[in-house]
Amino acid sequence: MGKWIIGILLIIPASWTRTTRLNSAIEVAEKSYAETRYEDAIRDHLVLVNEFEVKSQALNFNLGLSHQFGEKVEEASSWYDQTTQGSDKMIASMAFNQSGVLLGDKKEYQAALSKFQSSLIKDPTNEVARYNYELLARWLQRDEERKQQEQNKPEPSEFAKRKKAEADRLVEQFRFRDALTTMEQAINQDETVAAFGDFINSLKEVVEINEN
Repeated sequence: MGKWIIGILLIIPASWTRTTRLNSAIEVAEKSYAETRYEDAIRDHLVLVNEFEVKSQALNFNLGLSHQFGEKVEEASSWYDQTTQGSDKMIASMAFNQSGVLLGDKKEYQAALSKFQSSLIKDPTNEVARYNYELLARWLQRDEERKQQEQNKPEPSEFAKRKKAEADRLVEQFRFRDALTTMEQAINQDETVAAFGDFINSLKEVVEINEN
């Protein structure tokens, strides 16, 4: 899989600036996150929750980010879930995207795809979520096609296995064209040689490179 695009925006709403002491706490939290001290960022943001009783969708999102980059995945997921329930659709969209990233990293691809889709429903202009959704959707489609091809591969006959072994010996001698010819002639005689389709395609690529 390709790498996910993740959001790193720390949101500091103006509504937090109520007192000098609160302002100082906000600055501390912002600074620890900006300096990638995520353990400190978690603690500093929780001060806003526990000591100042700040209730904010943006704060929940910031805590999700701090836990995510601090490699506390379950806690990050919980904060993102809370964030998605808020009224600000843009922030909710970003939280859905981050949840999708976490699920993708855990190889829970269908669940991740659903999160990216929810992100786009909340905010259709979220290009990060759109990229992640399209990337994962294409990968899942190709993976399903590959699985279908694997299931549809015939069981190679003894004749097919002998021809494959013969082609392998030719490859060891760097006689790639002869190996390809052997396999192509064999598949005309026995359709189960198609079980070695990947090998035949690789030979075609090598021959094309060598002869160009």
